[in-house]
Amino acid sequence: MSITQVTTSAAPKVHHVTLTGRATRPTEPIPQFLIDDAKVETKQAFDAKKHLNYEPPSKITTMKEIGLEGQGISPNAVTAPFQLFTEEAIKQMRAEIFSQPVLDNCQYMSEFVKSTIRGMGSARAPFICDAWNSPEVLAIVSEVAGIELVPAMDYEIAAINISVNNQSVPVYTAPKQEDDSLPAFAWHRDSYPFVCVTMLSDCVGMTGGETALKTASGEILKVRGPAMGTAVVMQGRYIEHQALKAYGGRERISMVTSFRPKSPLVRDESVLTGVRPISNLSELYSQYTRYRLEVIEERVRDRLKKEQYREFAQRPLDIADVKTFLTEQKEYIESMIEELVE
Repeated sequence: MSITQVTTSAAPKVHHVTLTGRATRPTEPIPQFLIDDAKVETKQAFDAKKHLNYEPPSKITTMKEIGLEGQGISPNAVTAPFQLFTEEAIKQMRAEIFSQPVLDNCQYMSEFVKSTIRGMGSARAPFICDAWNSPEVLAIVSEVAGIELVPAMDYEIAAINISVNNQSVPVYTAPKQEDDSLPAFAWHRDSYPFVCVTMLSDCVGMTGGETALKTASGEILKVRGPAMGTAVVMQGRYIEHQALKAYGGRERISMVTSFRPKSPLVRDESVLTGVRPISNLSELYSQYTRYRLEVIEERVRDRLKKEQYREFAQRPLDIADVKTFLTEQKEYIESMIEELVE
């Protein structure tokens, strides 16, 4: 596996969409046909040998290619859609997503997304959580991302974005020319370093749905939309992007799983701005606080080992280096305080 290690050295500040407000439940119910169609006779446990059919992406666009070399935590920007999950795996995932416990507890909406399901947890969605925590899937995502990643936190496994076409319109009508690039979401940067977007719908007869990326020069690069069972991995925290509208098809359901660097020594600029309005804040803040404290703990342990080795080698203390380390941890803690909005 080709993995790039990036330390906690200074980096350009990342701006993000400002979203405020508390979590809100959707005003429109999930269509009954989605619930009925998602039912399966037998629930299965995730098995990588059975439920993965990985094929490497045909292309990985680099940060250098879009004029953002040196930004982010990896040289890789975004992959072309690549095959990841089998059809049976998708069926099992949809069965959990549209189960009654999930629908009763995990639906949200905001000014940014009309209908999303988040924070399902392993009790309500064991197949989905086991899949994204499996060594096989993590190895694949890390390989194409160019850096070793782990899920941002359990709450971010996963966000399900749901869009349903008007069933009273039986025939697909092509959009007008001027509508070809209408956005489904505004230009934004993600809350976490990387995302893996997996398509859970049959995209036959569907057009559009690309992801548009804005390069450093202001040019727009479009990444082809994924088909069912395929995924796209993108360094969305550091790339301004938007999802374009998809046309045709009965529904479009995508799963967004957020990732952060596995190594605590890699820069972590995750924020909660985009996810706060569509989350159970008690669960979100609890998991966020725990993982950030674990990162700090590991960084301090690593620094302590270096100091112990320095003393053993009878080398003088580098005061400037110690101050730099402490300043970085101070800024990390201050960023936590800013994100824990009451």
